[in-house]
Amino acid sequence: MSVLAEGYQVNTFSPKQEGMGHVGVAMKLGAESNIFNPAAVSFSGKTLEISAGVSAISALASCDYDGKKYETDNGVSTPFNISAAFRIYDNLYAGISLYTPYGSSINWGENWPGAILNQSVDLKVFTVQPTVSWRVLPNLGIGAGMMIGWGNVNLNKGLVTPESFDRFLPILGMAQNMQFPSTIGNVMPASVNLTGDSQLALGFNVGAIYDIDSRWTVGASYRSKMSMKVKKGAARVSYANEALSRPVLGESLDLLNSTNFSAEMPCPYVLTFGVSYKPIEKLLLAFDAQLNGWSTYKTLDIEFDNLSDYDQHLTKDYKDSWTFHLGGQYALTERLDLRAGLMLDLSPVNDKYYNPETPGMTKIEPSVGLSFRPLPQLSIDAAFMYVFGAGVNGVTNTYDNLLAGKGNAILDKISEANPALAPMVAGMKMPETGEFKADYKTRAIIPAIGISYSF
Repeated sequence: MSVLAEGYQVNTFSPKQEGMGHVGVAMKLGAESNIFNPAAVSFSGKTLEISAGVSAISALASCDYDGKKYETDNGVSTPFNISAAFRIYDNLYAGISLYTPYGSSINWGENWPGAILNQSVDLKVFTVQPTVSWRVLPNLGIGAGMMIGWGNVNLNKGLVTPESFDRFLPILGMAQNMQFPSTIGNVMPASVNLTGDSQLALGFNVGAIYDIDSRWTVGASYRSKMSMKVKKGAARVSYANEALSRPVLGESLDLLNSTNFSAEMPCPYVLTFGVSYKPIEKLLLAFDAQLNGWSTYKTLDIEFDNLSDYDQHLTKDYKDSWTFHLGGQYALTERLDLRAGLMLDLSPVNDKYYNPETPGMTKIEPSVGLSFRPLPQLSIDAAFMYVFGAGVNGVTNTYDNLLAGKGNAILDKISEANPALAPMVAGMKMPETGEFKADYKTRAIIPAIGISYSF
């Protein structure tokens, strides 16, 4: 899901709109406008409308590192949306929607070279939004909805690189006067799994829409920021080689298994301006400019109860970014609508703190779609979107060397006890941090299907 939109944002709120570049702030979409622009629901003209849709995201990310190529092994993600709207008065409507505005699903494997940054992540955020929409004037509508969000996360990452572990083995051998194997091989010596459910978060979605004339319509919407807070997450440490890794690392790392962690991730605000135009009766064109408030994502702090030595303070330093949507819909017959669109999603990610958990880059996303109405009240919708990542080269991320403090402290004691060994010991000192520098690409295909019924 993370390759569909930048950061961990998901843009699959409607199969109809996915077919035309996910545009829709200045369009009257019935129940689906609960999400795109609550104000547009008031122009429905229906007594009741219900719609539902699901997308199937098949994504691939690749990483070129040290002359070799590594690819993700992702399952198919299925973000969904369900919306309903009903008339209270001719100019007053209410509705409710359930959708997945944020998420990420990626699996690099346990032992790829960047495992110290990320092995896999599965993040899901769900939102329920009750909505009220009022047509104040015949050509002006306003609307508001309260967003109630919750989610869960399942993250795996390495704790110690094989290179760091191999450098630590002879140091520990000198301290304990023991002979350890010279290398652990190309496997992650120790990894941690973090799982947790977030507390409920509240936000709002407001919008306005205005018909300039019979051909031109403008609209704007604002979805507020929400913070997803995990207060009592669980950690579980695993070892690649129990006989070797656990004696070296387990004494302290095992404490993570009996403690909780807390973390917080922002769901940024989304401010969108849009315009739609009907040059002829059968053709509708629309354009949206969407500002995503990613600058709120400065750090990801993972803090363990009473084990501050293992706290993670990961710099993100995202910036605000734009997404542009362009789409068209043509009524070929009374029962069949055809759609096409294009989405340009600019990256908010800082290349100096690049993490493969969300391989961000500018993405170009063409799409096509159609709706068929076997009955006047019933619409069957289908869409297909292709995601092409422009790629990023030479991006980096630094990470803390968990063994450096312990290893260097041992070396200092050896040097003090035997000054003759000081020159040799100095050459064995371990760096406090490491750096992972690589090139990334992403691709995805996203079919979607939906259904709506109204009367």
